[in-house]
Amino acid sequence: MSVHRLVFVGAGPRAIMLLERIVARFDAAAGTADARTVGAPRLHVELIDPHPPGAGRIWRRAQSPLLKLNSMARDVTVFTDDSCAIDGPIRPGPSLIEWAELWRSGELAATGRGIEIDDEVAAAEARGLRGDSFPTRRLHSYYLEWFSRRTIAEAPAGVTVRWRRDTVVRVSEANRVTLANGLELDADAVVFAVGHNGREPDAATAQLADAARRAGLQYVPPAFTADADLSHLGAGEDVIVRGMGLAAVDLIVLLTQGRGGRFLEEGDELRYVPSGSEPRLHLGSRRGVPYRSKVSSTLRGEAPQREVLTPTAIEALLARPGEVDFEADVWPLIAGELLHGHYRELFTGQPDRVVGDWASFRAVLHSHAWDDPALLDAIAAAVPDPLDRFDVASLDRPFADATFEGRDDAHGRVREHIVTDLHLRTAPERSAAQGVFLAALLSFLALAEIPAERWNEHSRTVSLPVRWHTFFSYVASGPPPHRLRELLALADAGVVRFLGPGVDVRVEPGRGFVASSRRVPGETVARSLVDAWLPGPGAAASDNPVLRALAERQGSALRVLTDADGRVLERDGVPAASVFALGPFTSLPEGGAFTRPNSNALSIRQTDRTAGAIVATVLGATVPLVRLP
Repeated sequence: MSVHRLVFVGAGPRAIMLLERIVARFDAAAGTADARTVGAPRLHVELIDPHPPGAGRIWRRAQSPLLKLNSMARDVTVFTDDSCAIDGPIRPGPSLIEWAELWRSGELAATGRGIEIDDEVAAAEARGLRGDSFPTRRLHSYYLEWFSRRTIAEAPAGVTVRWRRDTVVRVSEANRVTLANGLELDADAVVFAVGHNGREPDAATAQLADAARRAGLQYVPPAFTADADLSHLGAGEDVIVRGMGLAAVDLIVLLTQGRGGRFLEEGDELRYVPSGSEPRLHLGSRRGVPYRSKVSSTLRGEAPQREVLTPTAIEALLARPGEVDFEADVWPLIAGELLHGHYRELFTGQPDRVVGDWASFRAVLHSHAWDDPALLDAIAAAVPDPLDRFDVASLDRPFADATFEGRDDAHGRVREHIVTDLHLRTAPERSAAQGVFLAALLSFLALAEIPAERWNEHSRTVSLPVRWHTFFSYVASGPPPHRLRELLALADAGVVRFLGPGVDVRVEPGRGFVASSRRVPGETVARSLVDAWLPGPGAAASDNPVLRALAERQGSALRVLTDADGRVLERDGVPAASVFALGPFTSLPEGGAFTRPNSNALSIRQTDRTAGAIVATVLGATVPLVRLP
């Protein structure tokens, strides 16, 4: 029997979810008469990763137990379900909370495919996990490891999988894969699924690092927080932190609780008790505020739906000649979708908080552009409570037109903003925030309906990967509410100071790093600076030499270009016969790895499509592609 060899560069969640889809298709085919005949093809898969399969580098177990997901346990799955519009077989499985429930009931072990949670802290967490809990990355690593083991164990006869704890250092154009230990593997197809990587410093970062070295300052460049060296940020030392997203939240956790500080519940308040080992953190960013809290309120009104960025609207865009521009063509539709999401829930779920009915106000929204000043007047007439009013511009830039009397004023107003944001996104009567979140999520999924080749260059390289993804993360992928409560407690304890919006940092010899804003009088001076954001996902500047070589081979300036099924495009634009790529370093719409149940997730649609192409390429027509009922 012929053996077809498939090599995965990377074995994190994205790779294992793709492997599951390949196994599912091969398993479906193995039940057919053709696949049972003598001489049926066999498949051998090599997973190459220095970290164990499933969790990979980012979700590995060997990191601080204080670091958490920013998703609730009920909102995390790696399995297909009936919502998935895919060609491959649907093979359901437990979400993270359902998996924890199966584990603690003993049902997981009874299947013979359980997993021992040998870390007592993680085991205690699993015993107490609820659907609305935000799990630690350590516990999540057990779920991902179990998923990997289950996927491999359920592979049909003729499919074998091997993990090599190693790193790929070279992939030839003939698909010969060279590992760091010198071993060479010949493959019928290669899949690049390395997930998030670091990158070589850009010019600005390199210049800042060089200036810091010459001035004897401490600079921490963009990095995955769990991997950053924070040991030189000393107790009581002033540290400027640029960035207020999830990387900054992790940084704050490691430099406070991670150094022995404690949070105490005192009635409705949270108080921080310092250990004395913390630095003083001065936080600033372009917006000047943290990412919006995750929403914990629940919908009370009509189910969310696409009202503006509809399939019909997208068909109309694609029917026009020329390229699609995100800012001019699509952003107004997304903004309108967010408005409809908020006010649909407010009018149908909280009718006592508005004047009039949804049908009438829906007509108002349809008759005004999202940024029409007259719309604000119409909103004020129909929505008595200012906290119930919503407009996209103030959501995006809450301090866009603000001026401040000084640093204390900026600190106080950012603190007030966080208090208000927590209220709006967690109080049951403010469920309209859930409508905004779901509208953003539906918009995110809808963008995948626009083929990559139809976007203009600026949209592909700037608007989508930077402008849109940053906005989406800020609105829909922020920290758990308790992290913002902790941030307020740290501010009250004097461990954290807020610098306000528009912060710029420069190096002044003899002084240090100087943070200032044109809208906030005064300066903050420190000997240490942390740029608290993740490295960009581009392939050409990746710190992974294999990705850089792939980009160079293709002639890509930024991301690895692929067609819709994940085949890497050659320099002439023709899809490679047997080279595939999936992840944030590609031109595919970024859908993440694991996802929300019952959401027809983009990540699952992409992995299934790529799995179909891989099976067709590696095994050819001898293995029919069928969808199980």
